[in-house]
Amino acid sequence: MRKELKIEVEDSESFKLKSLLYGNRFNRCVFLDSSNFCQNHYSKFTYYEYDFLVGFDSLLEISGTEKNSFKNLSEFNNKNRDWMFGYLTYDLKNDIENLRSENIDELNFASFHFFIPQIILVSKDKKLSILFHKDQYSEKEIYQLISEIDAIELSNSINHVSPIILNQRFTKKEYINTVNKLKKHIQLGDIYEVNFCQEFYSHKEIDPVNSYLKLKEVSPTPFSCYYKYNNNYLLSASPERFLKKNTNKIISQPIKGTIKRSENKNEDLLLKEQLLNDPKERAENVMIVDLVRNDLSKTAKKGSVKVEELYGIYSFKQVHQMISTIVSDVENDADIIEIIKNAFPMGSMTGAPKIRAMKLIEEYEKTKRGLYSGCVGFITPEKNFDFNVVIRSILYNQKKKYVSFTVGGAITSLANANKEYEECMLKAEAMLKVLQ
Repeated sequence: MRKELKIEVEDSESFKLKSLLYGNRFNRCVFLDSSNFCQNHYSKFTYYEYDFLVGFDSLLEISGTEKNSFKNLSEFNNKNRDWMFGYLTYDLKNDIENLRSENIDELNFASFHFFIPQIILVSKDKKLSILFHKDQYSEKEIYQLISEIDAIELSNSINHVSPIILNQRFTKKEYINTVNKLKKHIQLGDIYEVNFCQEFYSHKEIDPVNSYLKLKEVSPTPFSCYYKYNNNYLLSASPERFLKKNTNKIISQPIKGTIKRSENKNEDLLLKEQLLNDPKERAENVMIVDLVRNDLSKTAKKGSVKVEELYGIYSFKQVHQMISTIVSDVENDADIIEIIKNAFPMGSMTGAPKIRAMKLIEEYEKTKRGLYSGCVGFITPEKNFDFNVVIRSILYNQKKKYVSFTVGGAITSLANANKEYEECMLKAEAMLKVLQ
């Protein structure tokens, strides 16, 4: 049974950083942060619940390969009524459908991983709750251990990130040729839309915490995440929610539609209008909205699937994005892992029809996606959950000294291959700034 210690935190930013640094001392650590973005940039952001969540020091955990992953996770979740944090890789598609993943995988993350932390920190409006098991820690001990992180460790965590040279799996010419091949599939009626991605990579060593803090600074987002699992790290500046459950309500907020920002205020407003009225971007968005509606209908109460917002334009530091919100209601006894499974992988990262799009992704991309375009999040004891989409993220295998990030975009019949390449580079901007 968990105990709860409630604290008023005066300097929440300092304590938040200390929480990350302390949690990073353990082999299992997750840090989910939305506070800066939601408070300062995203007042319209709906279903915002926490400033930040931290979990570290594993009490129980589960991980494994693609086979029977959702079944095993469901059994683990039903057996343990506690907070749990974890991730699902994109390639769990192979556990849902008759698909395969045979492309290059240099990162070697487990197909999924969830753990129940010894200590959980929950923050909202500068009010902090520390959830812990009393037989492992005392109330004062936890707060003091975190608070006593010294100034030297804090200053070391925000040092300059050493630059590295990144390679690309596709040359620009190869990328453009591949987009045009995918457009032929669309013209033949194989698909309506496909999300096509390319990897940037390097065999170099990085400082994970340092790089993550720099990424947060360059690109503040509502679904920022730091995840450490042994020698594997996710450093994420994700702007996108995959799926959230709040009591009986399910919320999905796919992003489809991107345009750059301008430092000139008037030009920036014109760019927003351009995105809102762009036929190609609207077509991208509405196709995925229809796909998500179908995914949610598999577990929804009859007639409860609704589009709350269509073509919503939201502004981030580098880009404006088009985000739609689709909701549904589920029964009280619905299996939450089944809800996630029926919507996975997220339509914004696959295309439509989903299965055919995923087959073409495997055929035309060069690397196994792994955690990229998977999801990371948490499940509460009340069986609520919230998961992001792993995009705008750096993945790192410390043992192999392999660092990677992947970017992509939606290819439709209206896609211009050169512009799609430019959009990829725009999405890569934050990670390039951190690493180069």
